[in-house]
Amino acid sequence: MPQRPPIAPERLKLGLMLPTWTTNDVRWSEIMEIGAIAAEVGFDALYVSDHLLLPSNNAEMKRRAGVDFPDDPHVELEGYMECFTVLAALAVAIPRVALGSMVASTGYRNPGLMAKMAVTIDDISGGRLVLGLGSGDSEGEHLTFGFPHEQRVGRFEEALQITKGLFKEESTDFDGTHHRLRGARLLPKGPRPGGPPILIGTLNPQSRMRRLVAQYADIWNGWLGYTDASPASAAAQLRIVDDACRELGRDPLTLVATTAVRGAMPGSDYVPRPDERPLSGPPHEMAETLRGHARLGISEVQVALTMGGTAGVRAFAPVIEELRGSGKA
Repeated sequence: MPQRPPIAPERLKLGLMLPTWTTNDVRWSEIMEIGAIAAEVGFDALYVSDHLLLPSNNAEMKRRAGVDFPDDPHVELEGYMECFTVLAALAVAIPRVALGSMVASTGYRNPGLMAKMAVTIDDISGGRLVLGLGSGDSEGEHLTFGFPHEQRVGRFEEALQITKGLFKEESTDFDGTHHRLRGARLLPKGPRPGGPPILIGTLNPQSRMRRLVAQYADIWNGWLGYTDASPASAAAQLRIVDDACRELGRDPLTLVATTAVRGAMPGSDYVPRPDERPLSGPPHEMAETLRGHARLGISEVQVALTMGGTAGVRAFAPVIEELRGSGKA
């Protein structure tokens, strides 16, 4: 069984998850400063979350986010800047680096409108957008804001079909269970034939999600945040999607592989859960972990820093220096 060729460590791309969430206020000026410093120290991409309102920094509560949390007086709420608005602003403010949604919920927006937004941002950025898409894992957010949530994976599949069709076809008709389009076209077209690449993220995906990745994704992301950032964990997730590609007759090497990890920075007050193994340690240890991902054929690792402001980005700079210097004599 052919393996993915390893990526040279100095060619491994690094993405930063921008901290667009807050329990109080977050301002665009702060996000722009963080993004500018990230580009300066060597990050290759900036990613934006697509949430609306969640329980604050408690991963267990976020996983259980349900209908009643906005009305619970004991739950501190965490709000998010709107994903595509931030991406459009970044496209103008921060040149050169790639920009992506990690990941945009197909339940929050009509898929035709979202495709239109994506090609517009891709044009503004000069072809730098990665369109990360997901089915939306928080029922509470959908119900709080009035978005339909039933049959969310079915809605997700229809949205993928529509998005791919609009990116590739002159005119798209679609008559599904959840969405209908008639003679829809993207005019003006975006800067890239076929549209921006579509990223789908998974963690231990079941058979249906494995099929959707193999059928529709240009980029796969193994979301290892809150779990285990080790290369061994990444390898296990990568095997799942590569096997799914083979089962469906797709060459796995046509699917770009990426992973996302939590970076526990010294000086932050973040305490990992007992079952969590984040990217951590001195810079040379973090760099070696990232090299392990590159040896698997992972093209990019996105990092969510536990110290999310400018201080955290600057603290991560030595890791990038270690990684980039690994290929030098």
